[in-house]
Amino acid sequence: MHRIALARRYRPRRFDELVGQDHVGSTLSRAVESGRLAHAYLFSGPRGIGKTTAARILAMALNCDQQSGGEPCGECDSCEQIWAGRMSLDVIEIDAASNRGVDDARDLRERAMYAPSDEGRYKVYILDEAHMLTSQAWNTLLKVLEEPPPRVIFAFATTEPQKIRQSAEPVLSRCQRFDFRRLPVEQMIVHLRNVLDQEGVKAEEGALMAVARRAEGGIRDALSLLDQVLSFSNDSVELADVQRMLGLVEEDQYVDLLRLCANGDRAAVFPYVQALVDAGYDLEEFVRGLGDALRATLALKLDAQTNVAELTQDSRDLFIRAGEAFQETDLLRLLVAVSDFEAAGRFRRSAQPRTQLEVLLLRLASLDASAELTELLTAAGGPGSGTPRSPLPEQPAKPQAALLPQAAPPPQAAPPPQAAPLPQAAPPPQAAPPPAAEESLQDHGSANSVAIPRDTWLAALDKARLAGVAVSLRGVEVESFSEGRVVLRAAPGLVDDLQEFLNDVTRSAALRLELARRVGLSADRLTFEVESSGSRERLTSERAKQQQLSSMVAADPRLREAVEVLDLRITE
Repeated sequence: MHRIALARRYRPRRFDELVGQDHVGSTLSRAVESGRLAHAYLFSGPRGIGKTTAARILAMALNCDQQSGGEPCGECDSCEQIWAGRMSLDVIEIDAASNRGVDDARDLRERAMYAPSDEGRYKVYILDEAHMLTSQAWNTLLKVLEEPPPRVIFAFATTEPQKIRQSAEPVLSRCQRFDFRRLPVEQMIVHLRNVLDQEGVKAEEGALMAVARRAEGGIRDALSLLDQVLSFSNDSVELADVQRMLGLVEEDQYVDLLRLCANGDRAAVFPYVQALVDAGYDLEEFVRGLGDALRATLALKLDAQTNVAELTQDSRDLFIRAGEAFQETDLLRLLVAVSDFEAAGRFRRSAQPRTQLEVLLLRLASLDASAELTELLTAAGGPGSGTPRSPLPEQPAKPQAALLPQAAPPPQAAPPPQAAPLPQAAPPPQAAPPPAAEESLQDHGSANSVAIPRDTWLAALDKARLAGVAVSLRGVEVESFSEGRVVLRAAPGLVDDLQEFLNDVTRSAALRLELARRVGLSADRLTFEVESSGSRERLTSERAKQQQLSSMVAADPRLREAVEVLDLRITE
């Protein structure tokens, strides 16, 4: 006995039957009814959501013998012929993936010049996968799109409209574009329920939700998956059958993982993954579901009443209880870690996906030992905590870019009396050094060796607009500045070249002038000395950040005690 697949049997025959695409169906039916038709249409969107179907319905409506209100009857000989995709003189459906060359386009253009078979009919050309046409083929079609013959309409269907824009942008301005949307889970479930009612099949709500989530908004995929499940279960659709057939991971598995992460039980990661492998779960499917589970848990943690359409009421209760063991920021960090893992794409390419998954889960289980700096400051009575705290003038309120290594006295040390009017530490990096500070370097540079702030050094380099050595100079460290003598520290391989450049007064004149202006000296008083960094560790942004965080911990007893007692790591 011949059986038609659900995706074909329940394929729409009218505009008002297009599921989730009301904005397309209503517009096209009114255009047909009023006769305000475009010569070309572009239907774009993900696969399996009705693009080619809408093009066929448009062709049916234009050539229907009993068309009413812009809708085809779907039953006359013309409608039956077009809907079934059989050969028709007036409706030609072309697969652009296999007919993509300039010769195919030239043949199509010549055929379009012939009139329809009947005076009251339209010639409709449906090009599926239109983005596969070559640039030369589009150029061949462009003329007929600019000046189309009477009663000829083109309908282009594509999943990648950006490729058409790249290869044939003028074509887009000749088309009316309709963007098809993925179906929301709730709307997909309603449609699947209607289909099963017509088939006389009972189904669990959780089973339909699992199918709808797996289809990811594609109605054709959803019906194909439902057909697959029906082939297995025959007269009913149950959640267990759907999970077994599609390899889906039960939500209980994710709840167990959340409990493992909440306890920081890293030792349990390996037996947990082993159990997944022994149960035959697809590890890639597990990672995909893990992101969804964390997203749902965080959403419910932020608002227990929020509408998470992908969850049944029982699942909502599970994730709400699982989220009670976490702070909102904890769940956010877990979700970010999984998102970064998926975005990197290494899991799909790896020859050892199991090891990759174990590394990810070990990271998730280790995040309990990590704390945000702002949380620690709040716990220690810092800014924003509402707890009074004695001011610490020698400590910045928030992390800032670390200054270059300097021989200046530590910020907490009181300056000597003769230097009292002058700041011994560099100004905050977010503000340019005021003129008074620059003048102070001129007046008192001989008293103490101080560091030129990195912002001042970089600003001088930018203003001088040097060529050739600019990149090298931006990478050096300003070791000290005293009585016009600037000591720089560079990588061993750069010392000689930089020293030669700086000794050449003509080549380095622009830098000398700019730096002299900022430190308050005349250019002829500046001398440069370049030392080798040797085994010194290169100052990177990461190192500078860690130095700043370490200094903040050392300066604040309460913060230091929290780090030591709780065995925490400071992150920014």
